[in-house]
Amino acid sequence: MLSILTVVLPVFFVIGFGYLAVWRGFFTDIAVDGLMKFAQNFAIPCLLFSAISTLDLQQNFDVPLLFSFYSGVVAAFSVGLLGARLFFSRSWEDSVAIGFCCLFSNSLLLGLPITERAYGSDALLGNYAIIAIHAPFGYLLGITAMEFARAKGTALRHLPTKVVKAMFSNALVLAIGLGFVVNLGGIPLPEVLTDAIGLMARAALPAALFGLGGVLFRYRPEGDLRTILFVCTVSLCLHPIIVWTLGSAIGLSTEAFRSAVLTASVAPGINAYVFANMYGTAKRVAASAVLIGTALSVLTTALWISVLP
Repeated sequence: MLSILTVVLPVFFVIGFGYLAVWRGFFTDIAVDGLMKFAQNFAIPCLLFSAISTLDLQQNFDVPLLFSFYSGVVAAFSVGLLGARLFFSRSWEDSVAIGFCCLFSNSLLLGLPITERAYGSDALLGNYAIIAIHAPFGYLLGITAMEFARAKGTALRHLPTKVVKAMFSNALVLAIGLGFVVNLGGIPLPEVLTDAIGLMARAALPAALFGLGGVLFRYRPEGDLRTILFVCTVSLCLHPIIVWTLGSAIGLSTEAFRSAVLTASVAPGINAYVFANMYGTAKRVAASAVLIGTALSVLTTALWISVLP
């Protein structure tokens, strides 16, 4: 438990600094919006590009592992979307954003260090396999569903064009695509360029977390607590249960099984809020689900570690 706390608490401290800065008037709402725009449109894309362009895709491509994890992702997204619509009477746009919160576990900031602390650095190959396509898969699913939800009165034949346009006008998706182009094409980049991208990438998570703290001051969970707890239940409980069931059925190796279940069991990541903010919908739910889910994951990840082989 102590080792998990040492991983999770720094995340809370950075979020808390952002909250306190806005609360005490040291950081304005306009500054928060600017910081989130920087993180969402520049720093996080640099982080994703840097990670994907340098990843050994062949070594980290494990079909049974990816099948079990991403089947759980699709199931969590579907349950989150339909639950938000049927149980909480949210709009279709809100429901898609809430579904996205349920599918996007914090694979990088929580899943990676928790797995390493629990099982050592040699146990991380499965985590890298998941992270390699986590953002592309999640955003493709979320953007496609959102464009369907927003296409009121649009002929079905026009929807593929709208989805493609939305995908390729998104800085995160463009960065992911360019990362794959550089990786698969073996394109060498000048060292000065990679160093500059690295500088931007290192700013991504601190900026996003600090900005999230300011967002949380603005979007308190008033009136949305049941929806937020629903997101946390799907993300922290249902997703890992599905991955556990599928991983057991197809006989994943112990190392891959641990990586898949633990990554599925952590809280929604910052991308849950980035997606909601991108479409201007369900932002209160997304921001609060990241915070409350991260707090609850201290207990839930400890429980999963205790029952994993």
